[in-house]
Amino acid sequence: MKILVTGSAGFIGTNFVRLLLRERPDWEIVSFDKLTYAGNPENLQELAGESRHVFVQGDIVNADDVRAVFSAHQPDWLVNFAAETHVDRSIHGHAAEFLQTNIVGTHVLLETAREHGLKKFLHVSTDEVFGDLPLDGGTPFTESTPYNPSSPYAVSKAASDMLVRSYHRTFGLPVLVTNTSNNFGPYQLPEKLIPHLIYRAERGEPLPIYGDGLNVRDWIHVEDHCTGILAVLERGEIGETYNIGATNERHNIDLAKMILSILGKSEDSLTYVTDRPGHDRRYAIDSTKIMSELGWRPKFDAAHFEEALKATVEWYLAHKDWSDRAVERAFGVNVHFK
Repeated sequence: MKILVTGSAGFIGTNFVRLLLRERPDWEIVSFDKLTYAGNPENLQELAGESRHVFVQGDIVNADDVRAVFSAHQPDWLVNFAAETHVDRSIHGHAAEFLQTNIVGTHVLLETAREHGLKKFLHVSTDEVFGDLPLDGGTPFTESTPYNPSSPYAVSKAASDMLVRSYHRTFGLPVLVTNTSNNFGPYQLPEKLIPHLIYRAERGEPLPIYGDGLNVRDWIHVEDHCTGILAVLERGEIGETYNIGATNERHNIDLAKMILSILGKSEDSLTYVTDRPGHDRRYAIDSTKIMSELGWRPKFDAAHFEEALKATVEWYLAHKDWSDRAVERAFGVNVHFK
């Protein structure tokens, strides 16, 4: 089996490549990444000596790059993590980049997959395509929940999801789609909430909390997300969509307080700031389908969330140099997030 993993130097892609190398010893993995500000080459450096893994730098928007990697390596399957993902960037002046990478790039991959007779195409997406739920209730998102995206990022992912499905219905391309909740764990750039809070708290800086801090996110450890993707890739029904979540709903303010407690820091550093425009109030994922049909279960469910969060904090404390280099590479020297 030879698998092409796009977006492999990003947070989730990196963890997925590592999972495959551990759990599928007879697979060959071709990593493909543009190495944007969020695609960190350091994430894959320690895999340089692994004979079953090769890295190719390229842009999914560039058809020549994509055709070249297909022609050179002839993958059987593809898992697409490549995406612009940071909501704030999509709001504050970078929406065009999201449309290009997430929609045009996905189209290039689909067309090339058709040309080469790819046997399986798994597209990784987000729960943000569904919009949000009220804080005081609402049925968690299922695979049949209508799309109602709020941000340019979510719109771009919703469009890419539907594009992937159209290639199955119209052209018979063997596709799968997954939608997941908020991920956390090792190798996540500190622009995202959990590593952002750890990064600032450890340095004694204020922790900015949007609005009233009561927005709810449904958290899944990246290891659980990756095992879910692998289950869908190997056992999922072609043409189907699977939600992957771990039922770990937390208010943002409570999550921040948990991190401060783990670090032994005072809550005096919590600082409320102007809310994000169009900020979704609550996400909640229903994973019944993947659990009942494919037998997948999260290791870090609600009963083990604090354990996973503590391990994540400890990882970042043990990898301060990685965080510093990642931030400097992505945003410049001595950047202080707002």
